[in-house]
Amino acid sequence: MEETDEQLAGQLANAAGAILLDLRGRGDLEGKALGRAGDEAANAMLCRELRAARPSDGLLSEEEKDNRARCGQSRVWIVDPLDGTREYGEGRDDWAVHVALAVDGLAAVGAVALPGLGVTLTSGSPVALQPANQPLRMLVSRTRPAAEAVFVAERLGAELVAMGSAGAKAMAVVRGEADIYLHTGGQYEWDNCAPVAVAQAAGLHVSRVDGSPLRYNNPDTYLPDLLICRAELAGEVLRLAAQYSPG
Repeated sequence: MEETDEQLAGQLANAAGAILLDLRGRGDLEGKALGRAGDEAANAMLCRELRAARPSDGLLSEEEKDNRARCGQSRVWIVDPLDGTREYGEGRDDWAVHVALAVDGLAAVGAVALPGLGVTLTSGSPVALQPANQPLRMLVSRTRPAAEAVFVAERLGAELVAMGSAGAKAMAVVRGEADIYLHTGGQYEWDNCAPVAVAQAAGLHVSRVDGSPLRYNNPDTYLPDLLICRAELAGEVLRLAAQYSPG
């Protein structure tokens, strides 16, 4: 019996994570050189296996030259072989592997591996959400916290938590380690398609920061902003985000 899309995504995310851990464990590369080697090795495997397993589907990867023919296809796999290259190269755990399938522009299937933590979350096996944190916890970038996120956090009385990759931050909300991930610094489709699929399967709110839906497999793969949060917080977070005005 052919494996389901959910099974394929999970297996490939795990396999890419194993490649990355093995490469880092050898100890002969570090920093940016390790990140580049990891990106290349994981991407080569993911693209090879996806083309073999789903030859009729389109493919969009951060590390591959874009083939705009995908825009005319209903089913397109969107992958980030190493989300959080800096964290991976520094020996941290807050990096991820993203494998997603967009169907008619929507994030339909997703797997996010957190190899450093030994955890993989998939849309096919959604986790039970934990109670909200008290005080609320909002995730921001380690290097450039978004001003909008700081603004919203202050008004919610939320604690700011700095973390690495987009996938690690999104999965921290899924896992109950945080409650809100508000990002306005710009991303690309491969940065959040898999995390969005996993988050929405778990019952979280996912949208643009203006509340509009996230759409994938666009000719321009840039996505300016993203909100992943507990559903009961979405209305207030969106309201406060709309009030923000750069000083």
